[in-house]
Amino acid sequence: TGVVPFMALLLLQRRPVAGRALLVTGPGCPGHGLCRSNVQEQTRRQVALLNATAQDLFSLYLKCQGEPFSSEADKLCNPGSIFFPSFRVNRTSERKEVMVAMYKLFAFLNASLGNITRDQEELNPTAKELLDRLHNTTKTTRGLISNLTCLLCKNYNIFQVDVSYGESSKGKSAFKKKQQGCQVLRKYVQVIAQVAHVLPHLSPP
Repeated sequence: TGVVPFMALLLLQRRPVAGRALLVTGPGCPGHGLCRSNVQEQTRRQVALLNATAQDLFSLYLKCQGEPFSSEADKLCNPGSIFFPSFRVNRTSERKEVMVAMYKLFAFLNASLGNITRDQEELNPTAKELLDRLHNTTKTTRGLISNLTCLLCKNYNIFQVDVSYGESSKGKSAFKKKQQGCQVLRKYVQVIAQVAHVLPHLSPP
């Protein structure tokens, strides 16, 4: 549904790229039929769930990578050198601006989670709890993207969003794959907390 087929193509990219996510097909938005009646509340619940589970996912990821990641997380997982969409909005930002920023963020995250999950299936195939958490986080993220898609169309008639994606880890060493995953997840912990802080205080559209 929505952007998921588009996302699969982005895992092939090897460096940060810009793209345009087509939220719906056709010349414009299909109207109110796209959204469920409780879509705004569901969106808030999905963000709250991601925020509540992000730190545990990061901690479990570190544990499963072993040394030196378990003891040198601050150094190895510093996200300063990786691309990650900015979330430069606050409680006073226009709701439309926040929705677009959220879409860009979770489109990036969805692609990154696919990348991380693929690597962990290769590197830690017996780490069932970690793989389950990655799959569950991806499922929630895709649901959130679907809800953001309908809200952008329904409320603002936006059906295209320019998005950027991080580089793939395909072809990198096991160490680099582990490091890129921990950098992305550490930044995710920080940014999802910002989203969870802003979203409940937005005025209705």
